[in-house]
Amino acid sequence: MKEERATASRRVRSRRSHGGDRRLKVKGETISGLPDVILQHILTYIPTKYAIRTSLLSKRWRNVWCDTPSLSFNSSELNNAWINQTPAFYTAPKMMHFHLESDKKDDIPHIDKWLEFVMSRRVENMSLSFWLAEYNIPEFFYVSSSLKQLTLKFCGMSPKCSVSWTSLKNLSLTRCSVSDESMAKILSGCPVLESLTLNRCDKLSNLDLSRSPCLRTLVVERNSWNTGPKDIDAPHIHYLYLRYSWFPCTLVDVSSLTEANVNICTNELPYKVGSLQPTVMNTLEKLQHVEKLTFGGNLLQVLSVAQHRGVPFPMFKVKALTLGTRIFRYVIPGIKMLLQNSHDLKKLTVHTIHCDIELAKRLDHILSSGFNKALLCLRSEDAVHWNVKSKHLPLFVELVLKNTKTLDKMFLVLDHRYRMFRKIIRTLSRNDKISIVVSEQTSGE
Repeated sequence: MKEERATASRRVRSRRSHGGDRRLKVKGETISGLPDVILQHILTYIPTKYAIRTSLLSKRWRNVWCDTPSLSFNSSELNNAWINQTPAFYTAPKMMHFHLESDKKDDIPHIDKWLEFVMSRRVENMSLSFWLAEYNIPEFFYVSSSLKQLTLKFCGMSPKCSVSWTSLKNLSLTRCSVSDESMAKILSGCPVLESLTLNRCDKLSNLDLSRSPCLRTLVVERNSWNTGPKDIDAPHIHYLYLRYSWFPCTLVDVSSLTEANVNICTNELPYKVGSLQPTVMNTLEKLQHVEKLTFGGNLLQVLSVAQHRGVPFPMFKVKALTLGTRIFRYVIPGIKMLLQNSHDLKKLTVHTIHCDIELAKRLDHILSSGFNKALLCLRSEDAVHWNVKSKHLPLFVELVLKNTKTLDKMFLVLDHRYRMFRKIIRTLSRNDKISIVVSEQTSGE
């Protein structure tokens, strides 16, 4: 036994003296033995500066990164001389993705040269974040037959340049300085555009998508102080995601819509209910044919105001309705009217998401001060007890059952405050034809 142990010990020392543990050496060679195309795919998941550093590992890795199909940089990295040598060593004939992000308002060094290099490699997916409102994209950038997806943030788009993005399918603009004239040129140069996202593009006033027959998805986001666009003409889109500010926004033509998600993003809601009401009711008129609708809590509060003012509601053809709101007394009248006017409703989903409690308090204060006497009618049997401390969720379920005739399923996605009512809610569906499914929100919802 002692001799066997001594022999094994000598073998270990021998392996170490000849370059280490052979098993570890094999492990070290495993990834290096993979084909270049797989190694390059792996390198696309890390920032390019780290991918370039793999060239120092061994001769095997020296040129692997040069054919990586994706490049990703932070603007501060472009100050490094060795990073700016990337175009000289990069040998991939076609680039799948290029990402450049700036976290400062300083000038980005050599930006035009970088864009020219990227466009020469027939890039398909590009994401640029400049933080430079005064930076205007150069003219050569507007011509590409390979670009399929483009994301731009914080940049200016010159209306003097003609656009030819003949393969572009997805375009996203965030806080970009784009006028009506610029947008018209962009749309005319994107004949196969399928998805358009506009996030706080203030200078845009009239959005005319009538000449974009391939466009199917439109996302428009505004915060409290953003104004554009004011008019949306989108007869070909199938999906609309719209977030109002307190500035009006009119839907001109959305006749092909099959799904819409609408809410109001403003902390000034209690003071702007009157001015928002006509716009919201106009939106409802345009959405009455849509079969799948999602409404948020702020919009439901405006609908409650309209209901108590006696404003007529349109009839809806919605089959699947989703409500994202905290259930309290200022949303109940609006929800009740929606249910009563939805004779084809089959599925109702309620996400009890967090709402601004201070918003409700301000509205309550204004009502008690006589700002809007019409809302004092909320002291009805359906609304007076709706607050976060009462058993409002079971009451809400009962209200749904009373005001729907065609509903088959109701999904309640609840936060932790409603756990105690789960068993009560399930018993409500036993003597009814409606199936009620209760689940709990995850932390990410």
